[in-house]
Amino acid sequence: MRINKVLNNNAVIVLDENKREQVVCGRGIAFKKKAGDWLPESESNQIFVLKDKQARKRFQQLVLEIYPEELEVTNEIIKYAKARVGKQLSENLLISLSDHIHNSIKRTNEGTILRNAMLFDIKRFYTKEFEIGVAALKIIESRLKVKLPEDEAGFLAIHFVNAELGEDLHNMVEITKIMQELSNIVKYSFNLEFDEENVYYYRFITHLKFFAQRVINGKMYEDGEEDLLEVIEHKFQAAYTCVLRIEEFIKQKYNYPLTNEEKAYLTIHIHRVVYKTKKV
Repeated sequence: MRINKVLNNNAVIVLDENKREQVVCGRGIAFKKKAGDWLPESESNQIFVLKDKQARKRFQQLVLEIYPEELEVTNEIIKYAKARVGKQLSENLLISLSDHIHNSIKRTNEGTILRNAMLFDIKRFYTKEFEIGVAALKIIESRLKVKLPEDEAGFLAIHFVNAELGEDLHNMVEITKIMQELSNIVKYSFNLEFDEENVYYYRFITHLKFFAQRVINGKMYEDGEEDLLEVIEHKFQAAYTCVLRIEEFIKQKYNYPLTNEEKAYLTIHIHRVVYKTKKV
């Protein structure tokens, strides 16, 4: 393949048969080369294809700052994450994750440890993603010989959740905060500790995650039938009372009105997590 543009000694841009840009990375692959030169194919070279134009531009800028080995490790971690979550992840994950790993390694080598204030909540709310983060630290240590602290597994987990939901990192911090606030309302309303291994807790947390995302983005369910809510209110009175507390809290703090359908779903999930997993 022929080089379209040299980014640095370790990265070039080539065009595929459809004239789409691809970034090829590898240690020293562009040394003494220029646009138009032939680039021999090698199994050790990494080829990155990003569909979004802005993402391609950001990635090309990022390649100028980080090492090929860090990109290779990031790619390995993303492949592992995709296998674990069983779904497509945003292509922006390659950019955010490689940038984070590069800076985490740099901080650690300089003796600077960044504490993760949300680590406890990340472990609770994003169990699978945190486990992927822990596995990522092991891959980094094995491949790059740098041992990162557990706090970084939490930071990496947020990147994976972000890639699943398609949110930016600031929104993910806000989403996690809302999940923590609503979880506490339920916890203190019923004086309980959650069984975090139970499937109903997992479903409850998953619902909170998407509910918090709607709050942040100002999107609501289309309002359902009021008759359905009346049936659920009568059947699950204690859970519904808790939902009314949540409704008041969300309205006052986030100016987000709960629809009948949202209240119905929350009531059902709260009833299940309380009465099927309750640990007093």
